[in-house]
Amino acid sequence: FYVLDEPTTGLHMADVAKLVSALQRLVDRDDIVVVIEHNPDLIASADCVIDLGPEGGDQGGALVAWGTPEQVARSRESRTARYLGEALKAKGEPARRTAART
Repeated sequence: FYVLDEPTTGLHMADVAKLVSALQRLVDRDDIVVVIEHNPDLIASADCVIDLGPEGGDQGGALVAWGTPEQVARSRESRTARYLGEALKAKGEPARRTAART
């Protein structure tokens, strides 16, 4: 069981790709990986996204959206959705038509 907090901070995009590959190898071994992250490229690689907000601190902590990256990208409540949608398009993975669970 691995928990990482903002592992992409300060990384070059090429290094983010290497990190995603390393995390995928852990998942492929049936390890559990939880990543707290704001980088939409890393979020787009997740199996499941839990979007908390809508802000930080006293204005945060509510479940805004959850599901696959494609589902969260379609959420109207999520402020992350726009950036996640752009990251998915850049990867060549358009957002699905299903709505995120809220």
